[in-house]
Amino acid sequence: MKIAIFIQSLQGGGAERVSSHLANIWAEQGRDVTVITLTDTESDAYTLHPAVHRIGLNLAMESHGIASAVLANGRRICALRKILKQMDVVVAMMMTASILAVLASFGLKCRTVISERCYPPLIPVGRLWSTLRRIIYPLADCVVAQTQESSRWLQQHAGCKRVVVIPNPVVLPLSVGLPNLAPDSVLNPDRHVLLAVGRLCKEKGFDWLLQAFSRIAVVCPQWDLVIIGEGSLRNDLIRQRDNLKLTARIMLPGHAGNMADWYRRANLFVLTSRSEGFPNVLVEAMAHGCAVVSYDCYAGPRDIISDGVNGILVKPVGDVDGMARALLVLMTEEHTRKQFAQNAIAVQERFSMPGVLSLWEGVISAELTSG
Repeated sequence: MKIAIFIQSLQGGGAERVSSHLANIWAEQGRDVTVITLTDTESDAYTLHPAVHRIGLNLAMESHGIASAVLANGRRICALRKILKQMDVVVAMMMTASILAVLASFGLKCRTVISERCYPPLIPVGRLWSTLRRIIYPLADCVVAQTQESSRWLQQHAGCKRVVVIPNPVVLPLSVGLPNLAPDSVLNPDRHVLLAVGRLCKEKGFDWLLQAFSRIAVVCPQWDLVIIGEGSLRNDLIRQRDNLKLTARIMLPGHAGNMADWYRRANLFVLTSRSEGFPNVLVEAMAHGCAVVSYDCYAGPRDIISDGVNGILVKPVGDVDGMARALLVLMTEEHTRKQFAQNAIAVQERFSMPGVLSLWEGVISAELTSG
């Protein structure tokens, strides 16, 4: 079985990490696996199994104008088609790669499995790419979505007839990288930790989180908020924190390569995103025994959290008072928090690599036998 995985790059991110996991495991199973990117290979952030063939097309340069874009994508399709002539299946990750893969494999024996890694209506792609998605996605042999919401949208708005929902796996133990940020170097060991993780950007809603925490900080004096991550809004969030007079209670220590240590240190995990594709950090926190509170945003949290069982879903998105109330419940009711935390560990099985792999196996095997 010759399998190609096609993606923009391996420079970091959820889709890139899943791609590397799939490639490595399929290679370990003895399959002939090739990972293809539009970028070169020098900036890869993930290590691949020695048996994985790695091809960087080095065709990721930006286009200027319609004519330039048509020419650049023509080159990409031709270069990819040469490789796919030798493949049985291509798994394309994210929209641009998916459209290019379907076009490049047209008329070949190579079957196409395309994988959407976000909730499509929340990611503006422009009229041209939106039109191409509606025309080309239905030509794929199978479409993989991460959530039920995404599956329904793809069927209703992109004309996709065969959509399979496959979530991201939680792979334990988590990989360890740099920097190593020890929790004890950030806060005292006797403090309770409300943990949030993500890029410091608008989509993650950390501005809402700071507002919510400020409304309950006085009645929860033993708790501190720690936000792990980096991003363009760091200075804005620091300014907001200081204006709220919570400099000593809200920490933004930056990126951490040892996230398992932080999940184990946390007493409660919170997700305040305006939108998500599939929140890996939410599953990772729960797998490490954290009770969680999350906005019921599109898409993912409602596929992961059983409201009132292993966490709390807050709606509508952006309700700061509702988020503050939900946090207060679990920050003050230790018994409930511990019960939710115990229940949360079950995601280890629900989103285990073997379970997710079996879903992918069904897709890949079906594509091979259907030809």
